[in-house]
Amino acid sequence: MSSRSPFKRRDFRLLLFGQTTAQLGTQVSGVAVPLLAVVTLDASPLQLGLITASGTVAFAVIGLPAGAWVDRWRRRPVLVGADLARAVVLATVPLAAMLGVLGIWQLVVVSLLAGVARVFFDVGYQSYLPSVVGREGLLAGNSAMESIRAGGQVAGPGVGGWAVSVLGAANVVLVQAVTFAVSAVSLLAIKAPEPAPVPAASGSAGLGAEIKEGLVVVLRTPVLRATAITSAAGNFAFAIASAVSFVFMVRTLGLSPTGIGLVLAAGSVAALAGAALTPVLARCAGSARVIWLALAVTGPVAMLSPLAGRGWGVGLLVVGTAAGELGQIVYAVTNVSLRQRLCPERMLGRVNATMRFLMMGLFPLGALLGGVLGEVAGARQTLWVAAVVVLLSPLPVYAALRGVRDVEDLDAALRE
Repeated sequence: MSSRSPFKRRDFRLLLFGQTTAQLGTQVSGVAVPLLAVVTLDASPLQLGLITASGTVAFAVIGLPAGAWVDRWRRRPVLVGADLARAVVLATVPLAAMLGVLGIWQLVVVSLLAGVARVFFDVGYQSYLPSVVGREGLLAGNSAMESIRAGGQVAGPGVGGWAVSVLGAANVVLVQAVTFAVSAVSLLAIKAPEPAPVPAASGSAGLGAEIKEGLVVVLRTPVLRATAITSAAGNFAFAIASAVSFVFMVRTLGLSPTGIGLVLAAGSVAALAGAALTPVLARCAGSARVIWLALAVTGPVAMLSPLAGRGWGVGLLVVGTAAGELGQIVYAVTNVSLRQRLCPERMLGRVNATMRFLMMGLFPLGALLGGVLGEVAGARQTLWVAAVVVLLSPLPVYAALRGVRDVEDLDAALRE
């Protein structure tokens, strides 16, 4: 895979700027919304799990048809519409708080609607990037995108924790709404023409047939099937942990909003380093081998998180979080680059949507399971369950890529 820099492309810089801004807002709000639920609205683990689940259930409900629709449309208008929709929906949170009518169920509905927009953005974005950087620049493009976005992740949690303390959680959500609007404007400024969508093949039975075509490609391609299973396991574990992580940090470890932001920022520093180092790691370990190796090396270290305690014991949470973020970002960049490299343009939306559907389909169930486990067994025990799933997650990819060093060594069965 080429590692040449895509920064010389003006359109890539615009795309990068918009996503960096949106990512910063997302990370700030990522601290604000759980704290709003736990501290201000006194949410239980089950209620927090419900809010988390509602944000991802759209992947299971509309994920597959979204891929077929994205393949029928130009991708940039989809991205702009998704950004603007999220900006409007999130802006209702501080408005409701100002009017004194904000409740748990509004957070659930806002998470649900923002999740629908996220489905279209995620599928469209992964399908749009090759048009901006070219297929030979995918690894470098994904790495650069994740590096700059991770920079926002470094600042976001710390700023978010501080901002919640100063401004209040509901007002901080407005920051994310503004950043999505900025992202939409940057997308509109891209000038490069996007290729027209490829019409469906003659004799196609319509939407159902197009969805099936994407499913068949993923399920019958061993490496794509394996990465789907591994990614689904990782997201399932993250969903379980997300239902109790803020409860664990606030009520078990006694951390302040600022302290929570700093813990999350430490993980983002590791993500920033991992994204920047991914091309180097791919060259040293192999662009195919590094996909599973990143998870296999960092998974055991991530198991330190449930051992964390008050005082200096918080350091175990910092180390475990950082290791998990590092492994996941290297895995994500190399895995997505592999998929974008192998899939033909006309199928990319459906293949990306199918992968997101398989990866995220269990996320709502994991969030609800985490909430139930948090209520019954406690936050620490729930984190142990998530850690074990993370530890086992690289096995399918290892089995599919065992003995393969580089992506170029694979049989590119999806290429046209």
